[in-house]
Amino acid sequence: MTQKDKTQPPADRKPAQTGEKDQEPQKTCFVIMPIADMDGYEPGHFTRVYEHLIRPACSKAGYVAHRADHVAASNYIIIDILRKIVESDLVICDLSGRNPNVLYELGVRQAFNLPTVLIKDHITPRIFDIQGLRCADYRHSLRIDEVQKEQESIRNAIIETTENPNDFNSMIQLLGVSPAALPARVELSNDTSVILQSLKNISSRLAEMEATPTRATPKRSATRFLASAPATSAFDIDAEAFVINGEPMIAGETVWIEGQVFGDLVDYDSSGITVKANDGRLRKMNSSDPRFSKLSSLPF
Repeated sequence: MTQKDKTQPPADRKPAQTGEKDQEPQKTCFVIMPIADMDGYEPGHFTRVYEHLIRPACSKAGYVAHRADHVAASNYIIIDILRKIVESDLVICDLSGRNPNVLYELGVRQAFNLPTVLIKDHITPRIFDIQGLRCADYRHSLRIDEVQKEQESIRNAIIETTENPNDFNSMIQLLGVSPAALPARVELSNDTSVILQSLKNISSRLAEMEATPTRATPKRSATRFLASAPATSAFDIDAEAFVINGEPMIAGETVWIEGQVFGDLVDYDSSGITVKANDGRLRKMNSSDPRFSKLSSLPF
């Protein structure tokens, strides 16, 4: 072999991948299936079905699987799940155990005539209302010598569904009716966005207040607060929290009265509130003042 031959790559070596393909968005598959333990199944059974059967099958078909309890949201609510059901590229629905929540979520997906793959374990009878749809069965025992074959079965069902866009395995097409229309995304105005952000901030403060007991007297006096925290500085995590007019407020926060700045909160007790005005002076408002009930942390 010549020196030139040594520099040639082997014929079966694939060329290096470019970064362009890596940047392509990954296709998503949302998995509708029982989450909690069910009668007739061992504890943790459906988590094993997801981890060892469904998710590997999705990966082999080029999809990233997600499940309801894996939705990354601090406010885990049904709206998050419904959004995943409608917006995911594909949905796999496990009918095992005939779980009512699963059937409801399947109905939502079917209403929009979106690609859906149905699966179930072999011990669950077919459901009469959807028995006309294709369904891939798997052994609920999850034996290792069967799982590999059943992964391929589900992978093939995914490929078959996605490669035939006019055959979504859908009740809508069997009935010959028009699917529900996906609503256009709503663009929020600046004012609405500000209001929603303020509501989120209030929700966050309320959550903090649940873990922080309210006290009538502050940990720090007004003088110490003014010396340690200028009006323009960010509030530190040690700042005192109060509840004024039923609204959580933090020392250093701007206080408003009917859209007008009253000052930065310094102290609060049963006698009234003390704030620092823009000119640096301390202002006191007694709780008997008619304007006291209008104090707010929001400018509206």
